[in-house]
Amino acid sequence: MAGSGVWCLDASVSTLLRLGASFDWVCLDMQHGRFGRSDLLAVCRSWAPEQAALVVRAPSIDVAAIGWALDAGARSVIVPQVDSVDDARRVVSAMYYPPRGRRSYGPLMPAWGRVAPSVSDANATAECVVMIESAAALGKAAEIAAVDGVTGLFVGPYDLSLSLGITVEALLAGRSESAPLPAVVAAARRHGRAVGVFTGDPAAARRLHGLDVDAVAGVTDGWLLAAGIRSALTSSDESA
Repeated sequence: MAGSGVWCLDASVSTLLRLGASFDWVCLDMQHGRFGRSDLLAVCRSWAPEQAALVVRAPSIDVAAIGWALDAGARSVIVPQVDSVDDARRVVSAMYYPPRGRRSYGPLMPAWGRVAPSVSDANATAECVVMIESAAALGKAAEIAAVDGVTGLFVGPYDLSLSLGITVEALLAGRSESAPLPAVVAAARRHGRAVGVFTGDPAAARRLHGLDVDAVAGVTDGWLLAAGIRSALTSSDESA
């Protein structure tokens, strides 16, 4: 998972396919979005290999939910509410087949005529991304990043700012070594992990300029819809 992504909470399959032709990665939010198992299955059946990387935010640290996302064909799974090394180890265990983890074997791709990756290939390519979205997680970021099997840290600025008692704007703007975002980036780089950040709109994404961040969720499906409506209404007013 790298580059510019779109975070989706309510998009239809057809809309997701269009987004997948434009962005580097597309995330289906199963924690706060409307997507359930049947929705994810419908998307993965239609998702072409050449489209954007398909990412899923799991609803929780749940073995079945994480495994289901991978079985359906997600390339990366982002897991929320990881506050400790033990939490990160539980996520890793759910992400990988034995002997590395305890993921149950049950790929779904053959059901729609695609070849499932081998166990070794699945373990080699799975992207295990854990969220840093609490003061506890921030304090343990380097230790969480050091957990074998974690491939990336993903900052959730809304929950993290709530936990720290600061504004989202202040969190995104902080650039001192001890500021939250630089601290997460440093922790990730120390262990060769990728870094992602959710912002939700381009103005907030621009606040990340100068940070060594690999993946940015710079817009949501809702933001894109609202921007399109505003553009259409403005054009209509100008032509009247």
